[in-house]
Amino acid sequence: MSHASSTSRKSQARPGIGRIVVTDIRPQVDAGARAARAVAGEPVQVTATVFKEGHDILAAEVVLWGPGPRRRGREATRVPMTETVRGTDRFTATITPDTEGGWTYQVEAWTDPLATWLRAARVKVAAGVEPEATLLEGAALLERAVESLMAQRPARSRLLPSAGHSGDVYTKLADIFRDPARSPAERLAEADSPWAAAALAAHPLRDHVSRGPALPLQVDRERALFGSWYEFFPRSEGARVVDGVMRSGTFRTAAQRLDAVAAMGFDVVYLPPIHPVGTTNRKGPGNTLTAGPHDPGSPWAIGSADGGHDAVHPDLGTLDDFRTFVGKARALGMEIALDFALQCSPDHPWVRQHPEWFHHRPDGSIAYAENPPKQYQDIYPISFDTDPEGLHRECLRVLRHWMDLGVRIFRVDNPHTKPLFFWDRLLADVRATDPDVIFLAEAFTRPAMLQSLARVGFHQSYTYFTWRTGKAEVQEYLGELAGLDGNPAADYLRPNLFVNTPDILPGHLVTGGRAAFEIRAVLAAMAGPTWGVYSGFELCEAEPAKPGSEEYKDSEKYQYRPRDHAGAEAAGLSLAPLITRLNRLRRRHPALRHLRNLRFHTTDNDQVICFSKRVVTAAGEDTVLVVLNLDPHHAQRARVTLDTEALGLRPADTFMVHDTLGGGQHRWARTNEVRLDPRHRVARIMTLRRVAAGPGQGRPGDACADRATSR
Repeated sequence: MSHASSTSRKSQARPGIGRIVVTDIRPQVDAGARAARAVAGEPVQVTATVFKEGHDILAAEVVLWGPGPRRRGREATRVPMTETVRGTDRFTATITPDTEGGWTYQVEAWTDPLATWLRAARVKVAAGVEPEATLLEGAALLERAVESLMAQRPARSRLLPSAGHSGDVYTKLADIFRDPARSPAERLAEADSPWAAAALAAHPLRDHVSRGPALPLQVDRERALFGSWYEFFPRSEGARVVDGVMRSGTFRTAAQRLDAVAAMGFDVVYLPPIHPVGTTNRKGPGNTLTAGPHDPGSPWAIGSADGGHDAVHPDLGTLDDFRTFVGKARALGMEIALDFALQCSPDHPWVRQHPEWFHHRPDGSIAYAENPPKQYQDIYPISFDTDPEGLHRECLRVLRHWMDLGVRIFRVDNPHTKPLFFWDRLLADVRATDPDVIFLAEAFTRPAMLQSLARVGFHQSYTYFTWRTGKAEVQEYLGELAGLDGNPAADYLRPNLFVNTPDILPGHLVTGGRAAFEIRAVLAAMAGPTWGVYSGFELCEAEPAKPGSEEYKDSEKYQYRPRDHAGAEAAGLSLAPLITRLNRLRRRHPALRHLRNLRFHTTDNDQVICFSKRVVTAAGEDTVLVVLNLDPHHAQRARVTLDTEALGLRPADTFMVHDTLGGGQHRWARTNEVRLDPRHRVARIMTLRRVAAGPGQGRPGDACADRATSR
């Protein structure tokens, strides 16, 4: 065997490179081994690098197959791609999958010999270089295009009317190119006439068709991307003192809180564990090691003689009471998210029934959970290596138990302390039968693990947003989450921007006062499609367990914490009115329902941040513009310079902005002066309406910079 022959065979055995190179396709996850993520109705930008040797004109499109019968029948939607910047070889298109399920997309590219010929023919005919031969070459290409259209008829019957029309146009144009009675310039000019140009654009001649890999796209229901979450402990809602002892609230008393939560515009009510709590090593108030006889303990110390992960705490009521609670939330337009915490108290039934599911020390005792310097003496972590099949079956059973009771969202506690292979399989099994069920990862962990959990199937994730406060780090991190500058995270990771949690009282809330709470609410609710608050945020609760601690004083994790929400609202101390307005804006404006459309604008003050969200749909265009003072203590003034292209405007355009918080309409332009005093308002949230273009508009930003400063 010759060396040349051997080399040829080896080349043929490698993964093929098409006649045209189609590479660097996005979105894709793990080289197509896992699905990129979207929700029904969400615009998804597909990009690819498409190139070939020489100077042929290239074209490309996205071929999209939906789930179900459409996919089996191979009926595809084709979306043309455009080169983002001429000469970069980077092509883009926006696809909008309209139904939930598993989609497939592929980038297809080809050379356009007619367009390539026409470009050269204009130069040659104008210069008098072989004009007759050039036109005959064009006529031959047009005749080949007619043959190609006729060959496509059986496979693409939907295109018959337009394809037949283009064939007639090509035949007519070929006859004109061969007509010696007209000058070459006159004949060639017919190719640019509207009747011919439309046909050439609609049905180009495709040579060297090459395709990138077929890539998966998992399309979920909208709640996987968009929603407002509210967390509260059912045991605290309705807790009261009886005979000198604080007694637990119930599902019935907690249900009374649902009306107020719905009135604030929340979509999801998240409940910490509602299961029986163990008594062995039960924690007392403030995480003390000794609990009194009436202390409720941590709800994350799951399991007692009353049951485990499939039971409810008897103080809260029964499973029927829980079903009624879920039903009321649904009637109010909300869903219940339930905590799924894979850990046990020493009293959990699993400890007796499956001791092999736990880590044992050399002396035979079971090791409790630790995260030095923190110790959780009331919790046993689970070992996932001794009986993975048994654990998988039991966890799947527990999830289906709650799904049957109406729970379609689970917030998973500390998933990063469990193996990825476990989540990969468990979430896939749930998705196979119940694709509407959503999982949120409480993954305050290293970036690699946080992102990997999203790749294996978690629909949402907690993020580092809680600790990002300065302008530069906010822009960098939120831009990363939104996929700016080519960051791939947005292809698979959806952030849930919780402003606080029972475990995390951020320092900026401790020191920033009411304005700090307002700042974080505006930033999370406007910049992210999903955000969340833990009860007490609207009351500006900010007393730490000790200076510098992120733990709350009198933490609700270890004791009942009833709150007087109605009294705080009556006294004007609650943020409920602001939260209600933010959630109302989120529901009204389609732009706020998306992640990848976040754009930042320039300000000359590091204490002032400006960003926008814009979406264009069949129903029209929607744009929301936010200017926010990040300083909770001082008034700040800034010159805001807008990226007009991101707003769908020209640099010279002026436009009207409607101030959704302060009221009124004002004329803005590319550059505007804004002043924000946190004593009165921390932000301007504006919707846009185009007015005019051109110079001579004065300084429109000045006219409204200081208006409408009352809340």
